[in-house]
Amino acid sequence: MDAATFAAVFIALYVAHSVGDHWVQTSAQSANKGQAGWTGRLAGARHVATLTTTKVALLLPAAALLGLHLSALGLVAGLGVDAVSHWWADRRSTLAWLAKVTGQSEFYNLGTGAHPAHPITAKGTPAAHLGTGAYALDQSFHHLWLLIAAVLITTL
Repeated sequence: MDAATFAAVFIALYVAHSVGDHWVQTSAQSANKGQAGWTGRLAGARHVATLTTTKVALLLPAAALLGLHLSALGLVAGLGVDAVSHWWADRRSTLAWLAKVTGQSEFYNLGTGAHPAHPITAKGTPAAHLGTGAYALDQSFHHLWLLIAAVLITTL
């Protein structure tokens, strides 16, 4: 594996992840992907489909412009592992379970009413904030799998 190729692939995946997770994902997908049953599963699948499409749309032109030699097997394996891991984490109950078994439940609940120090205004109403522990754990979980995907894409 060429380190420069790995770096370029990881950067492209990282940027595409951010765009796909925040700009391309619809409000309905975001609101429904954690629901129980088929409603949640299908919303998650639609989100992962558009997210993966975004990753392909950014990665392939970058690879072509930079002269990167990537195999079809590497692309399918890397993007496939990333898609499955993303869908799993975005079901929400799964990531909450992972936080619980790793002792991160308090951090997972940070920024929500479930946390003992949840943000409130002087009037006692919920205060605006930039995110939650669940969001931070979600994104770091996705970043780990982006790294694994980049390794697979550049080594297979």
